[in-house]
Amino acid sequence: MFFRSFLIVVWLFTITACINVPTKQVAAPLPPPDLLNEGLTSHSINNSATSIIDNTHSDIWQRVRDNYKLDGSISNKRIDSQLNWFKSHQKYLNRVSNRAKRYMYFIMQQVEVRDIPAEIALLPIVESAFDPFAYSHGRASGVWQFIPSTGRMYNLHQDWWYDGRRDIRQSTIAALKFLRGLSREFKGDWMLALAAYNSGAGTVRKAIRKNKKRGLPVDYWSLALPKETKAYVPKLLALAKLVGNPEKYGVTLPPIANEPYFAVVDTGSQMDLSQAAQMANVDLEEIYKLNPQYNQWATSPNGPHELLVPITQQATIQENLKNLPSSQRIKWQRYKVSSGDSLISISKKFHTTPDALKQVNPLSGNIIRINDMLLIPTAFNKLSSYTYSANNRLNKKQKRTRGPKNSTRITHTVRNGDSFWSLAKKHKVSTKSIARWNGMAPKDPLHPGKKLLIWSKTQLAKTDREVIRKIHYRVRNGDSLHRIADKFNVKVHDIKRWNPSSKKKYLQPGDKLVLYVDVTRAT
Repeated sequence: MFFRSFLIVVWLFTITACINVPTKQVAAPLPPPDLLNEGLTSHSINNSATSIIDNTHSDIWQRVRDNYKLDGSISNKRIDSQLNWFKSHQKYLNRVSNRAKRYMYFIMQQVEVRDIPAEIALLPIVESAFDPFAYSHGRASGVWQFIPSTGRMYNLHQDWWYDGRRDIRQSTIAALKFLRGLSREFKGDWMLALAAYNSGAGTVRKAIRKNKKRGLPVDYWSLALPKETKAYVPKLLALAKLVGNPEKYGVTLPPIANEPYFAVVDTGSQMDLSQAAQMANVDLEEIYKLNPQYNQWATSPNGPHELLVPITQQATIQENLKNLPSSQRIKWQRYKVSSGDSLISISKKFHTTPDALKQVNPLSGNIIRINDMLLIPTAFNKLSSYTYSANNRLNKKQKRTRGPKNSTRITHTVRNGDSFWSLAKKHKVSTKSIARWNGMAPKDPLHPGKKLLIWSKTQLAKTDREVIRKIHYRVRNGDSLHRIADKFNVKVHDIKRWNPSSKKKYLQPGDKLVLYVDVTRAT
């Protein structure tokens, strides 16, 4: 949906740098390292967030409107169309304001310290409706909707545990740096900078060159830009008008206190989020909404070892943490390595990653031996209770999902060679639909073994069921339980359960195993 690029005249490196792309991504030159790294440490974030103190406003909306810098007198049909929609959707404004209350004070601090027009503080409404868990079909994530490549370019780290694109502080600073750089490129024209933030600087430059050749004006309103970009800037300007004078348009904006909502707490080590909520005496939902960057049930083992908590609870959690040793901030389970185990299989079993296991134990490589004892970080509570973890958000979404008319809901296990395109063709649905049903984007990779929800419109849905066959398998040279499990798409513990009489620690060539295999899934 939202597509971005960034230009630096001196350097001619090209990399993909776009956000929320509806169709394709455009290559753009790489910004210099000093711009990429500016302001992205916790120290600089905390300093810049407190460098401007505003005691003149009680409501953050009033603070925003008093710092407007864009031309609010522009009259245009595109702005009017967007304004008519916003002013007729009071419930939407209420919902957005409720989400924004956690983040707006910090965003305004960052906007002001950089001398950026305050209207930009409203841009997350256009991008994501201030939903920190928003994920688009263009692979964009977070309130500012960064795609993976642009996120990495701005030091927004992404892994299984943590996604910096959803980190409120880190992503805000990255987005404002990006926008400020675009405004410099387009000589202070914020209309062009915003258009470039959406569709890419290359797209805007191309449209400018085209108009110049034809002797036409090169302002935003005169350019031939993508349909989405033509609506993007008017959306922001319409919001600015509405926030600037809500009474005029017959709406109300729920007030947001002009004071810090959250404080940063150093946890010192990885910490279970449910325990953090208990230590802070707040709901787990509140912890997740302040810390949407954490994908799982705990903070990242690699750091940052910090949490945002409501500022009213800062003293409470800090006092409780004093009495809680680092070793007790995560629940540990001892696990004895058995035949067929690997770091990958163990990490899948305990909902963690091989890297996390290597860090904790520690292990210098991927080799583990039978009877080795491993410490495994595990959740304090049932995984289903961590309602805003990535898996639980997806499960909740899929339960609400309804397929098209005359479709059948099936679960498809990804096999080698599967792609969104091949599955869409097989089940007579669109690639975008399959991606949406599974909280993914059409360009996301599909890994064998992953389970997908598909609302199939073909007769294949009636036959795409498990066909279980009993197989007698003779062990060959080089076989292990894990390798056999992968080959037949079954689980190691099931093989052990099916063969209780086999008590050997090691498999020997010639040994016979009984397997119950879904022959439609086996590779």
